[in-house]
Amino acid sequence: MSPRRNRPRGPQQPARRSGEDEGHRYGLESTETWRGEEWVVRRISGGAAVKHYRCPGCDQEIPPGVPHVVSWPREGAVDDRRHWHRACWEARDRRGVRPQRSRNAPRY
Repeated sequence: MSPRRNRPRGPQQPARRSGEDEGHRYGLESTETWRGEEWVVRRISGGAAVKHYRCPGCDQEIPPGVPHVVSWPREGAVDDRRHWHRACWEARDRRGVRPQRSRNAPRY
């Protein structure tokens, strides 16, 4: 019996992992321009998301284990980082101003 081949035969395309976009792999930083400012964008996988965050796009909670996007201005500080749902980050130009809550309103 011959040993099993671990490499594909011929000039085939390598298999893409599910949930991985062209040029946007989890954990790698990219730079995007938004409202005339450069933003650093990092995609976080579900396994790396271990805390609860509040999305500034929809004002909903991002629970642990959910893949999302972290962005901050290129010239900003560490405190300027914001965690967004991926769909909210992609739709940030199409969204209106975030609804304002009253002082005593719940955050959900």
